[in-house]
Amino acid sequence: MKNKTILMLIFLFGSMAFAQNLPKVSSGSIKRIENFRSQYVPARNVDVWLPEGYHPTKKYSVVYMHDGQMLFDSTLCWNKKEWKVDEVFSQLILDKKIQNCIVVGIWNNGSDRISEYFPNKIFNQLNEPMKVKLLEKYCNSKQANGDNYLKFVVTELKPYIDRNFSTFSEKDHTFMIGSSMGGFISIYAISEYPDIFSGVACMSTAWLSQVEPSDEIPIATFNYLKQHLPSPASHKIYMDYGTGESDKSYELTQSFVDLIAKGKGFTENNYLSKVYEKAGHNEIAWSQRLNVPVEFLLAYE
Repeated sequence: MKNKTILMLIFLFGSMAFAQNLPKVSSGSIKRIENFRSQYVPARNVDVWLPEGYHPTKKYSVVYMHDGQMLFDSTLCWNKKEWKVDEVFSQLILDKKIQNCIVVGIWNNGSDRISEYFPNKIFNQLNEPMKVKLLEKYCNSKQANGDNYLKFVVTELKPYIDRNFSTFSEKDHTFMIGSSMGGFISIYAISEYPDIFSGVACMSTAWLSQVEPSDEIPIATFNYLKQHLPSPASHKIYMDYGTGESDKSYELTQSFVDLIAKGKGFTENNYLSKVYEKAGHNEIAWSQRLNVPVEFLLAYE
């Protein structure tokens, strides 16, 4: 039980940070949707960042981000580390490097984080012993729940955001960013819902190849991506990893994913894969390079 608890903490990135305080931001403002209810997943908070000068007569692109309680204010994070989303996006908007946008920070659901971020169609390819092993180690809910999590985002949360904020609702203005398991569910999101998302950023994606000695999960992932990656003609994908901490174990799997994307027709114009020397697996590392995927996805065409 002790080992399981430690492993869960490694992956949760602040799922214990359920403080109700509103994050303090350096620019813009936060609008919280408290206890957003869903028929697919447990209720959770959603923090919506609005840029300085946000006005309902203007239209804004939308960036959906996972692990929402870790994005804006380190004093409210369990590890005192944050993504600095407000600082990064504000500067890029000020410099006119990206479209005007809002950021929807979706809180993770604590001990169910891994199950909600685990793609069902990859999980379903695994043999039964591997499924049992994964569920026992990482999924308190005892099931992979990525499909339901995405149904919540696409069919419940997105319509609410588009109704209550001044947004461009079209695919070309809708993006998703996540790290670790949040990266895993993001590549799944654009593959399952190519008519909803035009671009995703998957940072330090936890392919789980470093967790299990078997190559079964990477092979299942490769099989899925070969069949389901979206059209490169109308989508952008950003991926990265560091060479520090657990990130260093992602190199081999990521190299195969890059080859699959190239084989599907993605080029440097719509697929960017980067390696960051000595960068670790934490919010500080992601905040230091967040500008790269944001500018890649939301640059003015």
